[in-house]
Amino acid sequence: MTIKTQFNRRTFLRGMGVTMGLPLLEVMGNGTSPLLAASTATDATPVTPTRMAFMFVPNGVIQEGWRPEGEGTAFEFAKTMQPLQAFKNDLNVFTNLCQDNGKAHGDGAGDHARASASYLTGAHPYKTSGADISNGISVDQVAALQVGGQTVLPSLEIGIEGGRNAGSCDSGYSCAYSSNISWKTPNMPVAKETKPQLVFDRLFGTSAQDRGKRAAARKSILDMVSDDARRLQQKLGKTDRRKVEEYFTSVRDLEKRIESRKNFNPVLPEGYQPPSGNPADKTEHIRQMYDLLALAFQTDATRISTYMLGNAGSGATYPMVDVKEGHHQLSHHQNEKDKVEKLQRIDQFHITQFAYFLEKLKSIPEGEGTLLDNCMILYGSGLGDGNRHSHDNLPVILAGNAGGRIQTGRHVVYAEHTPMNNLYLSMLDMMGADVTGIGDSNGRLEHLLV
Repeated sequence: MTIKTQFNRRTFLRGMGVTMGLPLLEVMGNGTSPLLAASTATDATPVTPTRMAFMFVPNGVIQEGWRPEGEGTAFEFAKTMQPLQAFKNDLNVFTNLCQDNGKAHGDGAGDHARASASYLTGAHPYKTSGADISNGISVDQVAALQVGGQTVLPSLEIGIEGGRNAGSCDSGYSCAYSSNISWKTPNMPVAKETKPQLVFDRLFGTSAQDRGKRAAARKSILDMVSDDARRLQQKLGKTDRRKVEEYFTSVRDLEKRIESRKNFNPVLPEGYQPPSGNPADKTEHIRQMYDLLALAFQTDATRISTYMLGNAGSGATYPMVDVKEGHHQLSHHQNEKDKVEKLQRIDQFHITQFAYFLEKLKSIPEGEGTLLDNCMILYGSGLGDGNRHSHDNLPVILAGNAGGRIQTGRHVVYAEHTPMNNLYLSMLDMMGADVTGIGDSNGRLEHLLV
């Protein structure tokens, strides 16, 4: 009889107060105990989880540069989405999905705040700049409540721009609506983390004291778990050893990138106060966060995440694509050619970073495919057209096939005003959540499954 060493899917390396999850290995079986202890088994069939993440970009998109030509599998990307050409068969583009509760419905101005508030909830936020905020529960938190207990972190919320939950940020709407897309309850948004080092510590550290010890010793996570790592390697076959080595290399590289930013000390003008905690370069900041999200999914630290690439109504500038005006300011372009062209460059910049993330996920083998295959990565905005403040025909991409269950490689055009929340309901089904509705959903999204 052949005896195989079997590890649980939630296997951790431990050391000096930190825990480090492992990628899916051939030797892993269907277990739930987070121990490194081995057991004997004749069946080591790996269990591959499904992950989902939701990307949010502010201020809508330039539709002419976004919407593909053609439908079904016979479609071609427009200019903005050209960076996704290599992933055409790994994703779907959806047209005519709508968040009706992002519209005014008698509440007047405030479309940017409603766009972010309704994006994942499908709810109409109560208009207030006080403490009596009220929205809905977001799709990520519905999933976290039902299946998030299967991982160390029920969900992970990250972003690029800091925010606040007090005061008015958009025409009488609380800043809580503009700064958050994740809502645990109708009255409680889930704050995002914008500093890569703190995200890393949240994934791998256990306490402020432990992080202090690590900083003092200038050790990496890999150094801390080295004893467990050596014992693990002795129990693995050739293929699994290669996977672990590749994974450790990606962790080490990310640590070095984050550490290099911390040690970068240029001579600054007298009186200048440098930003605290974030990389100075926006592209690097965005990519570090994408790298951390990939690591979180690879280690099964969490299976659910949200990522805000800007707060609602963001006025960020994009000098890397030669756009010095604020994003929100430009979004009210009144069809001026120069402004439209600059906005299209911002849209394409964000798509380029998204393509970077998809490449990262696709480069990680898992099960019989890749990490991307076992994901549902939604990218979009709560506004369709920023100039018109439209909440119809939202820009929506869904990458990954949820372990072979989603039919990909298509541009699917739905009837106008199809609820975006029908898609969320279908995604919750694939996460194993038992939900009958969310927001204004009126059924599961058609033409999605294989």
